[in-house]
Amino acid sequence: MEAAVAVMESEGVDTVFGIPGAAILPLYAAMRKSSIKHITVRHEEGGTHAADGWSRVTGKVGVCIGTSGPAGTNMITGLYTALADSIPMICITGQAPKAKLHQEAFQAVDIVEIAKPVTKWAVQLKEPGQAPWVFREAFRIAQSGRPGPVLIDLPIDVQRGLCNYDPMIDSALPIDVPEPSAERVRAAVELLAAAERPIILAGGGVIIADATAELRELAESLNIPVQVTLMGKGAFPENHELFAGMAGIQTQTRWGNQSFLESDLVLAIGARFGDRHTGDLDTYRRDRKFIHVDIEPTQLGKVFEPDLGIVGHARPTLAALSSQARSLGVARREDKWPARVGELRETLPRRDDFDDVPIKPPRVYREINEYFPEDTTFVTAIGLYQIWSGQFQHTFLPRRYLVCGQAGPLGWEVPAAMGVKCAFPDRKVVAVVGDYSFQFLMEEIAVAAQYKIPFVIVMVNNEYLGLIRQAELPYDMNYAVDLHYGEGGIDHVKLMEAFGCPARKVEQPGDIAAALAWADAESEKLSLPVLVEIMVEREANAAMGPSLDAIKEFEPVPELAPVSD
Repeated sequence: MEAAVAVMESEGVDTVFGIPGAAILPLYAAMRKSSIKHITVRHEEGGTHAADGWSRVTGKVGVCIGTSGPAGTNMITGLYTALADSIPMICITGQAPKAKLHQEAFQAVDIVEIAKPVTKWAVQLKEPGQAPWVFREAFRIAQSGRPGPVLIDLPIDVQRGLCNYDPMIDSALPIDVPEPSAERVRAAVELLAAAERPIILAGGGVIIADATAELRELAESLNIPVQVTLMGKGAFPENHELFAGMAGIQTQTRWGNQSFLESDLVLAIGARFGDRHTGDLDTYRRDRKFIHVDIEPTQLGKVFEPDLGIVGHARPTLAALSSQARSLGVARREDKWPARVGELRETLPRRDDFDDVPIKPPRVYREINEYFPEDTTFVTAIGLYQIWSGQFQHTFLPRRYLVCGQAGPLGWEVPAAMGVKCAFPDRKVVAVVGDYSFQFLMEEIAVAAQYKIPFVIVMVNNEYLGLIRQAELPYDMNYAVDLHYGEGGIDHVKLMEAFGCPARKVEQPGDIAAALAWADAESEKLSLPVLVEIMVEREANAAMGPSLDAIKEFEPVPELAPVSD
């Protein structure tokens, strides 16, 4: 286990999240002598999400540790989340002695078989001599190709064993950074040059690959508008003149959908064409060609067959596209199409300036945008509050907008925010949560209080399972989704105070700004999480629909000059 810990240190792990138990104590004994800081969480799922958040902001492999039995099964949601969003993470579990695994020993479960569908690799250490090699391979696999999680199961008798290990001659295994095919890069540039209204679609893979500079160079050199997916928010600054918004059937902008519908070619990089982005595929694909770039070959053609597929790491592929464009003498295109996108941006906004009471949710995000600086790191999960966040929040930098995109586990935000703050203690971190999601893993507030991990929590509270309530509208029902009881359900202010943390409730839109400023100052002063609970209109709905051209707006939109043809 000393060898395993030495490998983790050399791979850049400075913080791990976990819960000790009898079956994992040899690893803890070795870790006690190391430079690694251990954060004791209150639930193993919370530990996985904290390691996930740590990984998303550092770009390195996050680590979560638990004991045998239910510790591992509690990690499954976190493993699934990391696999779905391509996050490199290692979960380490303790295990009963090898000789007891077939005898239904206490807390002995075949966690390797359970974890296989939600990991890139799930492995049980069979011999002590495998330890440094298995851990090195785990870090390599987690980061190679499309990143993702690994599970290592450690029988306690194997943990207690000895192995030969010399850290002076050991190092990380090489990670492949696949270069794109030159012929396919040339074909892509020719398609871009021939298109009249191309857009670049930047997915989460651009951020994971640290390829935002290369993305911007390509867009600016060829004067091509750029859209982002929800996972790609921050890949391109939203105040840039070439930013073309977001297309989608839930997290989208009105002008982003219209820009996409008017495009004739889409260069998608590190995007997986998720169903909440594409909606109806006939509408999404109609009258446009697609170039799909992905590091994972089996992603190409998974949702629909592109006109051109390119296998490659986003960073060298974007650089190769720029270089090839220069070699072929592709001129910077005229401003007509970017100007059209700019016109759509000006004429198809949504309102966020509501003064209504109860508070309309878009007003919350307007206040967030106005108060917090551009380098703030935001964390959000799943529900109407995430959809409003995607529609209204502005993002300018990579790894500053973190969202569990595909798996969508409730409760993700608070532990993920802890992971971010542990990685970068000087960063301003804000978790935007729903009342129900917050309640899933609210025990992790105790962890942040214990270890003095400060961040601001903005709760958008409608006392509903809001997204499901809206999904029930076509069924003409409002069933099993109401969370209101008594004088207002859970008193989240008292709840935070029970954990030793400040909180404030807001019911007037004019009070939001002052509450955010108070929470920001209190969190910094006390080194604690601080909650601003904002009571919003209970049955407010978010704009969405079945296809990009059929989005239903539930709130009045600004009456501006009509969009020209």
